[in-house]
Amino acid sequence: MASSLSFNTLAVILALALAVCVTGTLGGIVCENLNHDSCAFAVSSSGKRCVLEKQVTRSGEEAYTCRQSGIEAGGLRDYIETDQCIGSCGVDRRTLGIASDALLEPHFAQQLCSSKCYGSCPNIVDLYFNLAAGEGVFLPKLCEAERQEKRRGMAEIVSWGVVASAPTIHAIKLTVAPALSPY
Repeated sequence: MASSLSFNTLAVILALALAVCVTGTLGGIVCENLNHDSCAFAVSSSGKRCVLEKQVTRSGEEAYTCRQSGIEAGGLRDYIETDQCIGSCGVDRRTLGIASDALLEPHFAQQLCSSKCYGSCPNIVDLYFNLAAGEGVFLPKLCEAERQEKRRGMAEIVSWGVVASAPTIHAIKLTVAPALSPY
C-alpha cells in the first residue's frame, strides 16, 4: 500500500507540474491586455514585441492601446522590461511605436551603449540592434564610435540621414523613420 500511495503522490505532483506548465504557456503576456505603463518594450507569449499606440476616440479624447507588432523579439517570450533597464538605456515606457531616429540623438546612443544598458539589458539592445541593422548600421560599431568619442559626442549630423563620427572619415548611413511610426 505504501508503494501505491507514493505512486499516486508522484502522479499528482506530475499532473500539477504539467498543469502549471500549460497554464504558463496559455496564460502568458497578451499585448492587447497590457496597460500603457507596461506595453512598450514588452514581449508577448508568442515572442512578438508589444507596441503602444495613441488613438483619438469619437469624443476627441486620446486613448492609449497596446497591440502586438509583427516584430520578433529574438527568442524572448513573456517579458516586461525592468524599470532598471528602462532607466539605464534611456527609454520611456510611454514610447509610441519604435523608430530608428532615436539612434541619431547623442544622449540616447550614449545611454544605449553604456555598460549598464548594453551589457545588462539584452531585450532593449536586441530591439535597437535590429532597428539599426534595418538602416544598414551595425550597432556594435556605433557603440564603439560612441566610446571613442565621449568628449565630443557620438556624431555630427552632416546632412539628412547621414551621420559621421567626428574624428573619423567614414560615414554611417542612417535613414530616419517618422517619429511616431510603429516600425
